[in-house]
Amino acid sequence: MSGTTRPNNKHLMICSGRAYPELAEQIAAELGVDLVPSRQVTYANSEIYVQFQESVRGCDAFVIQSHSAPVNEAMMEQLIMIDALKRASAKRITVVSPFYPYARQDKKHLGREPISARLMADLYQAAGADRIMSVDLHAAQIQGFFDGPVDHLWALPVLADYVASKYDNSDMVVVSPDAGRVRLADMWTDKIGCQLAIIHKRRDPNKANETTTHEVVGEVEGKTCLLVDDMIDTAGTMCQAASALKKRGAKRVIAAATHPILSDPAAERINNSPIEELIVTNTLRIRDDINIPSMTVLSIAPLIAKAIQEVFEDGSVTSLFR
Repeated sequence: MSGTTRPNNKHLMICSGRAYPELAEQIAAELGVDLVPSRQVTYANSEIYVQFQESVRGCDAFVIQSHSAPVNEAMMEQLIMIDALKRASAKRITVVSPFYPYARQDKKHLGREPISARLMADLYQAAGADRIMSVDLHAAQIQGFFDGPVDHLWALPVLADYVASKYDNSDMVVVSPDAGRVRLADMWTDKIGCQLAIIHKRRDPNKANETTTHEVVGEVEGKTCLLVDDMIDTAGTMCQAASALKKRGAKRVIAAATHPILSDPAAERINNSPIEELIVTNTLRIRDDINIPSMTVLSIAPLIAKAIQEVFEDGSVTSLFR
């Protein structure tokens, strides 16, 4: 992958996988460097080959990969890139996974289950990564799975600034779509200064991605309801929550989520739901066949670029979120 005519900073080097090179290009542009040219091939038997086409000896390398579907291919390619950098004598290797792979498998719910999020951290470490950077981890405990620094970035400032610029918060209520997202919703209320409501949902443990009943806790009648979550996958939870809010008399419903996974039938559900606007970031590539007219995509590249700069200069990533 070739960059522009700007010279590379020979110490800070940005490497990109093939899952979403456009995001890596945006990040590199924010930093004023080029992506490291590389040759990446998938052979007929599905094996992946990577070769960096300039010296990376002694560099501070940041390996950017967006774990869009197929997640396993993206993960394997990133691991191979890390191994190639390690064997080429890169001084420090930082994994940049805006959407951490297998983040929802962070603990055991039933017997004989894996903790796949921990396995991903082990694989990164075994490949040679020194540090991990990710955005809005599904569970904060994932930070402890990796035996090294983990920079946990928050998309909240990006999303909240957009919401504050477009909507009046005087009649707004931030709504957590389930009990697990209450902490996130509480952070939103602190950021934009409004009330909190919670939707309590009951799941059938034998049916994946399916919710049975909803109960709204909090005053939402006549309010602008802002549903917040870290990710939106099949959109069942978000759309059912939006319908529950409308039934309780909400004036309007908007939604914000960091990671737009948008597996089928997400687009159809969102387009047929009461959600007036869905606000997401570009941590993941959105498939070309996804058509959601109400969706607004904000760039996460400036935030990641600032965090990379802080890490490279041995500064404070935490200072970005004070």
